[in-house]
Amino acid sequence: MSFSGKAGLMIAVLAIALYLSAFTVNQAEQVIITQFGRPIGDPVTEPGLHFKLPFVQQVNSFDKRYLAWDGPMVEMSTKDKTYVQVDTFARWRITDPMRYYLRLRDERSAQSRLEDILGSETRTAIARHELIEVVRTDKERKPFIDETLGDLAGEGTLGVLRPIRVGRVAIEKHVFDAAAPKLEEFGIELLDVRFKRINYNQQVLERIYQRMISERLQIAQRFRSEGEGEAARIKGNKERDLNEIQSTAYKRVQEIQGEADAKATEIYAKAYAQKPDAAKFYKFVKTMETYRKVINSDASVVLSTDSELFGLLKRVEKGD
Repeated sequence: MSFSGKAGLMIAVLAIALYLSAFTVNQAEQVIITQFGRPIGDPVTEPGLHFKLPFVQQVNSFDKRYLAWDGPMVEMSTKDKTYVQVDTFARWRITDPMRYYLRLRDERSAQSRLEDILGSETRTAIARHELIEVVRTDKERKPFIDETLGDLAGEGTLGVLRPIRVGRVAIEKHVFDAAAPKLEEFGIELLDVRFKRINYNQQVLERIYQRMISERLQIAQRFRSEGEGEAARIKGNKERDLNEIQSTAYKRVQEIQGEADAKATEIYAKAYAQKPDAAKFYKFVKTMETYRKVINSDASVVLSTDSELFGLLKRVEKGD
């Protein structure tokens, strides 16, 4: 082999060795160099071109960005022995890649450890507080009051929130404060913990539904009572107005009838007062009208011989 051929071969080998020893780190990565499974040197956290020994050294990269942990929905008991299903969510990142690699190796193991620690601390925090503390955001929350309730709001349990001591936000902070130091031992910084969803157990749902039904029935009964009271008031006003109208009308009828009777009497008096015979005839007619009203077919009359009616009957019998 000629000198130029040997030189070319050496250059090719050097190029391959240089290619196998060079690696790049981007801005979202941090790298641990291992040799036969053992870490060598400090973690590489700066982005750019870096080198390692080819074949014997391996590059282990880890994400430097914020990572998510989305825990499974887990059923747990509150302090008042009420079962709820809690779905927890957290953000974390790798701050000590060397410790992280030595303790966990990869993200799959980290997710498993996060689930163990955060799940355990969540169950502990939930068990220390009652259900109302878990579902309420914080103790400063003001309830929404339906305007249609009117003065019903605040009566009994309607529109009234039971006072609490901490609230869900404070419970989440308790979980964070308890879990963060434990995760630091694995080179992990816990950034945030939140309860993504809290579902009621079926038995709890039944109790909540019954309470909702009871409150709705209470509102309905109040509305019915107010409606019945208003109906009674309207009916009473109607009866009063009808009686007033009837009384006024009856008074007017009597006034008109009295005026008519007075006018008729005045006309009769003028008519029958013109001659003595007319006055006698008027007296006779009025007497007959009186007898017609008093005496009927079923009446029995006892008369004295000197009564006007007896004399009249005698004259009728004689044909006078």
